[in-house]
Amino acid sequence: MENDNQKIENHNEADKAASGFKKLYGIIKTLRAPGGCPWDREQTPLSLRPTLLEESYEVLDALSEYEKSGASSHVKEELGDVMLNAAMIGYMFEQDGDFTVADIFDEVCEKLVRRHPHVFPESEGRVNALTHAETAEQVLNQWDAIKAGIEGRKTGESILDGVGKGLDPLTRAFKMQKKAAKKGFDWSEAAAVREKVLEEIGEVDEAVRLKADEDSQPEGQNQSAVEDEIGDLLFAVVNWARHLGVAPAVALEKANAKFRRRFKYVENACRERGIEMKKENLQIMDAFWDEAKRGCLKTV
Repeated sequence: MENDNQKIENHNEADKAASGFKKLYGIIKTLRAPGGCPWDREQTPLSLRPTLLEESYEVLDALSEYEKSGASSHVKEELGDVMLNAAMIGYMFEQDGDFTVADIFDEVCEKLVRRHPHVFPESEGRVNALTHAETAEQVLNQWDAIKAGIEGRKTGESILDGVGKGLDPLTRAFKMQKKAAKKGFDWSEAAAVREKVLEEIGEVDEAVRLKADEDSQPEGQNQSAVEDEIGDLLFAVVNWARHLGVAPAVALEKANAKFRRRFKYVENACRERGIEMKKENLQIMDAFWDEAKRGCLKTV
């Protein structure tokens, strides 16, 4: 239980947070008001979709930096941008009379209490609470029971119907696999998934071999087969990542950032030495790439 000093400290921090959001809310109202910012006034919830997505990925980048350096200032900045976009979109709906920003907070607070009866005794979710919810897995099972039993969220014909269609394909594959695993449809161990990945690589090789024989199948069919097998391979790799406790979208974004830094190193090295970047100079560029890996492992 919290002691009196902890309660006072938590109350003070809550007051600071409320004051901070009140200030943000006021700035957003000013920006959207007549005489405010022309750009902000022109935006709509739909026009801000790309910005919200971009800022969310900026948070992931900042968290990756934090993982390496322990510096949190960039995380703070990027989280602020996400909160700005979310609050701006919410205020747009408030302006249209659909719901208020306060409604958003009320609803999410009610949901959190309802879905955590093991923490909040007054929660209406207690009727669907498990006898014991002491592990993360038990909490998630309880969460699903409350969503179906109290909130009336049915999955339809398939549990996979609950996976958002607007997700990027990598994340969608990851979430579908997690849903299927909840029903016991899953590999027993990561080693078995690794074997599946190797099997899929073999099937890609076979599809590529057939594609090389342009007369073996109707036009376009060979390329479609390669595409199908590459899709199966990617799906298997996502499954392998999941079994290893890795979020594939996060891992791929980290790989993207790593490639970008190392390739920029190669570009700069070629520019400084007057070497043209072209296929004929690939051996030289590979040497610069290896140099980047050896000499700048923490930053490249």
